[in-house]
Amino acid sequence: MSTIDISTARKVAHLARIRVAEDQLPQLAEQLSGILTFMEQLNEVDVDGIEPMTSVTPMRLKRRVDEVTDGGYPDKVLKNAPDAREGFFAVPKVVE
Repeated sequence: MSTIDISTARKVAHLARIRVAEDQLPQLAEQLSGILTFMEQLNEVDVDGIEPMTSVTPMRLKRRVDEVTDGGYPDKVLKNAPDAREGFFAVPKVVE
């Protein structure tokens, strides 16, 4: 069983960029230790032959044809461009 001490809890809080009062560090260390204990229990589960799930209900993922398109509305897209010419984005020349 992994146990998190107060200095490790302080380091985790620092890395997570959360402010934890010094008097709350023992409680945080205890909670983190509980999480690690739970994860160790999960490692004991035999998952050989079990397919990963994409959802709790069995269903196929929606698929679409992988084809190149202009999005169906190039005029709307180019309307936001600072400079567009002949149906394309115009960019400054950066290489001579």
